[in-house]
Amino acid sequence: MDPSSPPPDVAKQMTTTVTDLDDIRARLTNWMSQQTGTDVRIGELTRPSESGMSSVSILFDATWSEDGTEHHANLVARIPPDDTAFPVFPSYDLRRQYDVIAAVAAKTSAPVPKLYWIEESTAALGRPFIVIERVDGRIPVDNPPYVFGGWLLDAAPEQQRQLQDTSVEILAAIHALPDPQTTFPAMAEEAGDDALRSLVDAQRAYYEWTRREDGLRIPVIEETFDWLEAHWPADPGETVLCWGDARPGNMIYDGFTPVAVLDWEMCTLGPREVDLAWMCFLHRFFQDIAEVFELPGIPTLFRPDDMIATYEKASGHTVGDFEFFIVYAALRHAVVMSQVKRRMIHFGEDTEPATHDEYVMFHAMLRGIIEGTYDWSGK
Repeated sequence: MDPSSPPPDVAKQMTTTVTDLDDIRARLTNWMSQQTGTDVRIGELTRPSESGMSSVSILFDATWSEDGTEHHANLVARIPPDDTAFPVFPSYDLRRQYDVIAAVAAKTSAPVPKLYWIEESTAALGRPFIVIERVDGRIPVDNPPYVFGGWLLDAAPEQQRQLQDTSVEILAAIHALPDPQTTFPAMAEEAGDDALRSLVDAQRAYYEWTRREDGLRIPVIEETFDWLEAHWPADPGETVLCWGDARPGNMIYDGFTPVAVLDWEMCTLGPREVDLAWMCFLHRFFQDIAEVFELPGIPTLFRPDDMIATYEKASGHTVGDFEFFIVYAALRHAVVMSQVKRRMIHFGEDTEPATHDEYVMFHAMLRGIIEGTYDWSGK
């Protein structure tokens, strides 16, 4: 099978928020002129085909004058999805994302795009939005997953390892942000005295939100919640800023080194292992899809032992209870995927499955993880 032509089930297109780019261009031009106090010229707008599930990204370039000097910038406007677009998540906190990116830029060595503006009203575009720098580079794509083809799959093993190590080192840099409870008081209030308990409870609330209309119970998800309760860490460790959606598909790379960390919608406070396990799990999720279709993928990438060794060296922190956090990562993804399945059924892009477990695309993998039969070694 040609990796550049993934199987139909993998390459399914999902309905996303549709926007009138000409209208947005006119509105953005007017709004930016007000922000800068001068005439602004905006070039052609484009929208990446993969945007729109958790947010809409609009790419554009702009030119304006300031203090007699002409400024030109390549920019991105990030807009929350439309309320009518069958949302995957119950809320979207744009201000939180903006403040976290600002703090990461100011207080850590992790690379993030330059922030330009935030507009919290709906007057300009009908939705709030932020405008950030557009960073040049390349991204390992998610749809179809990078394990099916592309520059990362084609790279030499040592280059793939460089990408892995530098990506894990970014996590250590983010987690080094000092005193996150003081920096992010709202997130600190959510975390309370037990950040891990608050995170798992929030996942339960999210799961209940996804089934609020159909009442559908998914056995493998509920069994995973039970597994977590039965294997709770004795010491979850210190609370740090967690990126939340830590994966190579949310980073821009120059060669095989990250130059920008994107997509902070899922940022939170919690144990360090939350991010590390999420990055590990998401790769194995993609790798398993490749192996189902008898493609090689990249089985040696993001293996737990390798990631842990790199992270411990970069952070000086000893990783604990990694199996628990892998299961927690799998649970998070399972709830998201169950809502994505509902969304695709809603838009006529998929049909109702034969069993409730099949609302989770990787239900067999998840069951293997909680039963201890899943092989994490890579082949």
